[in-house]
Amino acid sequence: MIVIEGTVRLPVGNIEAAKPAMFAMVSASRAEEGCIDYAYAFDLVDPGLVRVTERWESRAALEAHFKTAHMAKWRQSFPDLGITDRSLRLYEAEAEPI
Repeated sequence: MIVIEGTVRLPVGNIEAAKPAMFAMVSASRAEEGCIDYAYAFDLVDPGLVRVTERWESRAALEAHFKTAHMAKWRQSFPDLGITDRSLRLYEAEAEPI
């Protein structure tokens, strides 16, 4: 399994404007083949910080995700929404219930 974990930042004043684009991105990503989970969450202590978590069945599924139209549209929205400070990391993991 591939796990993506990280953060992005946007101005607090742009949160409401960003929600429809974020919802569209999450919904479309979750519908992709190979997507196990895809989520954005606003940090409770630092509201302009968005926590990103993704789980993919394989690197091939993740690579296909990077080529989707919704990914291109999401990335194009970054300047208008003021999204900055992208810090994402990829990890390979074995699913293990705890």
